[in-house]
Amino acid sequence: MNVKIVALSLLLASTPVVAHDFWIQPQRFQAAPGAPVALTFQVGHAATRERWGRLDRLVLLNDFWSGRRRDLRADVRTDGGPADVVTRFAAPGLHVVAMQSNHATSTLPAIRFNDYAKLEGLTPILAARQRAGTSDQAGRERYSRRAKALIQVGVQTAANSAQATRTLGFKLEIVPERNPYALGASRMLPVRVMYNGRRLPGATVKLTRLEADAKPHAIAVTDRNGHASFRIPPVGSWLVNVLWSEAVKGDPNVEFDTTFSSLTFGYDPANRRR
Repeated sequence: MNVKIVALSLLLASTPVVAHDFWIQPQRFQAAPGAPVALTFQVGHAATRERWGRLDRLVLLNDFWSGRRRDLRADVRTDGGPADVVTRFAAPGLHVVAMQSNHATSTLPAIRFNDYAKLEGLTPILAARQRAGTSDQAGRERYSRRAKALIQVGVQTAANSAQATRTLGFKLEIVPERNPYALGASRMLPVRVMYNGRRLPGATVKLTRLEADAKPHAIAVTDRNGHASFRIPPVGSWLVNVLWSEAVKGDPNVEFDTTFSSLTFGYDPANRRR
């Protein structure tokens, strides 16, 4: 096993985890055309997992399929019910539900901030704080979120792969290089991490099974071409997530700009042999 991955695994086991994981959780990942599908926005994991509850921060919520796009913000529910969004996918095929939030700010004590940066592999933050001599000071960041969920509507076909592997152009984005619903016997899912339109090396990418999310199922660090790869079991709901940060100049109130990105997909029991 890679030395970096061993170190990250030890840190995950020994460090109190800050609840940064964020994703789109569909009621189901496979749906019949025209059937209602409920979605929620989730944050945290295990005992700290909860509904996001900040729907006022949504600046984008789209359904992408077959070269088309539909704005889903009219389907957002703010009544506190069991779903944040209820929508119907009329057209068969692979649908990518994608969201983006605006910025919020966060300040953490030095120890918690430094541990968070180490845990998430945010080497630019750690290096910048060391250079500036601020490693013993509270960490101040602004952050925003991007998330994608892959929902298979109707029967899986070879034509869905183009939609699954399409780049949407987010600031930070996890792009699968194979359709997670057509992995075949190898069950290997290669992904590419993009940041500002370029491949991002050195980013920590985590794979988590959402039915057992106390700790990641696997961790990888992107290579020089921004690639990572995971073996995906044929059952369960899966979260792939990454975050990255860069120094902010000219703002005395914020040190770093951090972006969170995630990808979710899942398998119904009937699909377990695919």
